[in-house]
Amino acid sequence: QLQASGGGLVQPGGSLRLSCAASGNIFSIGTMSWYRQAPGKQRELVARIFSGGRADYADSMKGRFTISRDNAKNTAYLQMNSLRPEDTAVYYCNADVLVQSTLRFTNYWGQGTLVTVSS
Repeated sequence: QLQASGGGLVQPGGSLRLSCAASGNIFSIGTMSWYRQAPGKQRELVARIFSGGRADYADSMKGRFTISRDNAKNTAYLQMNSLRPEDTAVYYCNADVLVQSTLRFTNYWGQGTLVTVSS
C-alpha cells in the first residue's frame, strides 16, 4: 500500500512537502513517482526518482520541485516551492514494488492528497 500525505491549502509562492510511504509485503522498491490531476485535466507526471537516486521532472516543475526518497523508510518526498495557483491538483504517488512473497514487480497508486494554491 501507498499512503500519501502532506497536502493542504497554501498561498501563492508558498511551499509544501508531500510524503508517500509504502508498506506491506515489500522486498524493495524501484521507481517512485508523483503525478497530479487538476480539475478537468488528465493526470500528468510531476517527477520520478529511480532506485539509484536519479530523478527527472516535468518541465514546468524544474527548479521548483524536488523529489527525494528514503529507502530505509520506503518513503518518497516531494518538496514543492514557489507554488502557483496552477499547481492546484490532487497529487498521487506511484511506485513499482518488488513484492517479497512473489519477487515480482507490482505497480501501486496512493490515494491522492489535495494541494490547493490560493490567496
